[in-house]
Amino acid sequence: MTTRVISVGDVCADLAAEQDDLERIVRGLDDAQLDTPTPSPGWSVRDQVTHLAFFDARATLAMVDAEAFTAEVRRFLADPAGVMEEHLAGGHGLGVEALLGWWGEERDRFQAAARGLDPASRVPWYGPPMSPVSFVTARLMETWCHGQDVVDAVGASRPPSRRLRHVAHIGVRARPFSYATNGRTRPEGEVRVELVAPGGGTWSWGDAAAGDRVTGTALDFCLVVTQRRHRDDTGLDVQGPLAREWMEIAQAFAGPPGAGRRPGQFARG
Repeated sequence: MTTRVISVGDVCADLAAEQDDLERIVRGLDDAQLDTPTPSPGWSVRDQVTHLAFFDARATLAMVDAEAFTAEVRRFLADPAGVMEEHLAGGHGLGVEALLGWWGEERDRFQAAARGLDPASRVPWYGPPMSPVSFVTARLMETWCHGQDVVDAVGASRPPSRRLRHVAHIGVRARPFSYATNGRTRPEGEVRVELVAPGGGTWSWGDAAAGDRVTGTALDFCLVVTQRRHRDDTGLDVQGPLAREWMEIAQAFAGPPGAGRRPGQFARG
């Protein structure tokens, strides 16, 4: 059987669909609802969309002007807390239409730049440089998980889609990073991951004979590895010490260890 190679265009199309889903939800809100608190402490719905617009713009800069982007990284490393606080100011005072208009412009610029990338190139970022496919996939993961905060805040409906495979794949591949960002040494041994895909079928990673296993729905796995749910609030079945330790610290996104969510914060999935 031949495995289909995922192209930059494929992932760009999935990213656009993910963004459209979130835009649909935000467009259904009134301006006052943009200030609704989300489960991310101190962040409103407005902040979540602002964050996506800001970093979509930085991602475009990384693709079209690596030198200018490197200067931005130096500024971030010099004062990460200050930059993170400052970047949310861009959305202050904007209504729904203006906020989505800004994000839409940044989305369009990102798509144009990403679709023109040489597939063999490497794109700089705040962590290690990435291939174009991985770079766009990371933006999709960010869109989905910050979108989850919006969904949780306003009680919106967002059925899981097969685009979750991108998020799950990052989550699996980020297992070594999850240990590194927590200052731990990753233990030897594999963890098998088997997930029920939206719409049916199974997605799997790792040695089928491994004793340590994580099984359940793709949605639950993605919620845990992006720290949008505590494992206890999901239906994941986690077997073996390696799997249990990983699921306690799993982190698919770059940066220092995230605070995650409290057990019992959400109804069990």
